[in-house]
Amino acid sequence: MEKKLLKKVDLIFEKCNCLNIIDKVLQRSGDDIILDIIDSGLKGRGGAGFPTGLKWKFAKNEEADQKYIVCNADEGEPGTFKDREILDRVPEKIFAGMAVCAKAIEATKGYIYLRGEYNFLLPALNEKLTVFNQAMKDRKFEFSIEMRSGSGAYVCGEETALLESMEGKRGEPRNKPPFPVAQGYLGKPTSINNVETLVFALAIMNIGPEKFKEFGTMDSRGSKVFSISGDTPKGGIYELELGMTIEDFVNEFGDGDTKAIQVGGASGFCVPRKHFKDTIIGFEGIPTGGSMMLFNSSRSMYNVLQDYLEFFEEESCGQCTPCRVGCQQLLKGILAVKRGEKPPAYLEELKKLSQTMKIASKCGLGQSVANPFNSIVNNFREEIIY
Repeated sequence: MEKKLLKKVDLIFEKCNCLNIIDKVLQRSGDDIILDIIDSGLKGRGGAGFPTGLKWKFAKNEEADQKYIVCNADEGEPGTFKDREILDRVPEKIFAGMAVCAKAIEATKGYIYLRGEYNFLLPALNEKLTVFNQAMKDRKFEFSIEMRSGSGAYVCGEETALLESMEGKRGEPRNKPPFPVAQGYLGKPTSINNVETLVFALAIMNIGPEKFKEFGTMDSRGSKVFSISGDTPKGGIYELELGMTIEDFVNEFGDGDTKAIQVGGASGFCVPRKHFKDTIIGFEGIPTGGSMMLFNSSRSMYNVLQDYLEFFEEESCGQCTPCRVGCQQLLKGILAVKRGEKPPAYLEELKKLSQTMKIASKCGLGQSVANPFNSIVNNFREEIIY
C-alpha cells in the first residue's frame, strides 16, 4: 500500500474569494463540473467514502421538476468537532460549495441540517446566508439556502433519517433503495453531502483536480480535517494529508505512552499499539470521519467500550430489532463478564451477535457497533476479563 508521511495542509481554512469561484463555475456546464469532481478522486468526508462525483452524476441524471442539496452538518459522532469550526470560521465556503453542487445537478434549493447542539451558530449563519442568497440573486442564479435544525438525535446523521427529520417526521432511517439521489427530500432527487466534502468541492473548482490529486494517495485523494482529542498534548483541529500511518500520527500527536487510537469516533475501529506501523489512515486502510481519540496506559479499554455501548444503546432509534436489542445485550454481556457472572468465553458469543447486527441492522448505527466492539475485545480482552 502507498504510504505518505504526515503532512499538514491548508485547503479548508485558507482564504479565497468564494464569489469569484462561483462566477467561474456559473460559466461552465454541469457535466464539466462533475467530470472535474470525478477526476479529483474526492470521496465523501463523512466517513463512508462514496465518490462525490458519482453521487452528483446520479442526481443530475434524474429527471425532476425540483432537486435539492442538503448539507449534513449533524456532527454527532463522539470525538468529532471539526464541522463546528468550519461552520464558525468559513461558512461562506460551505454555501459556495453547495452552489457548485447546485450548478452541477441543476438544483434550485439547498438546506443546511445543523446539529441541535450547534444552534448557537444560527444567528451568525443566517446573517451570512442572507448576504449569500442576495449575491446569487444578483447573478441571476436561481439557488438559495435555508437552515434546518436537528433535535440532538445521533441517528439523524444517517442521510435518510436526516431527511425524515427535515420533513417533520420521527428521525428513523428509510429503506434503501430508493436512494436519496432518486427520491430524497419530499420525494425529489437530493444530493446529501458532508460539510467538509462541500468545502473540498469548492477547493477543487479553485485549484483544479490535478492540484488536489497531489495530496493523499491513489485510493485516498486529498487531505482531511481531523478532530484530535484524548491523551494528547496537541488536541484540536488539524488538516492533514491522507495516507499516513498511525505510527506517524502518534509520533506527532501522542504523549509518548499511546496504547490505542479510536479512529472514526465511537463507531470506528480501535487500533492497538502493535498495529500502529502497518495501519494507514485512509480508504485503503482505516477511513475516518475525522475523529481521532488517543488513549494511554492509564485508560481502561473496558471502560471505553462500556461508554461506547451505553452511547449506542441510548442513541439507537429502536426501529429495527438487531440494533435495538443487540446494543442492550452487548452492554449487558460485557458487564456480566466483568462481574464474573459469565465466563470469558462468552465474549465470543457477543462477537457473533455484533456480526449479526452488522449484517441485519437497517442503518449505519447498528451496522457499525461491531467495529469498536470487536476491535477492543480482540486487542484488549485482558482488560475486560480482569
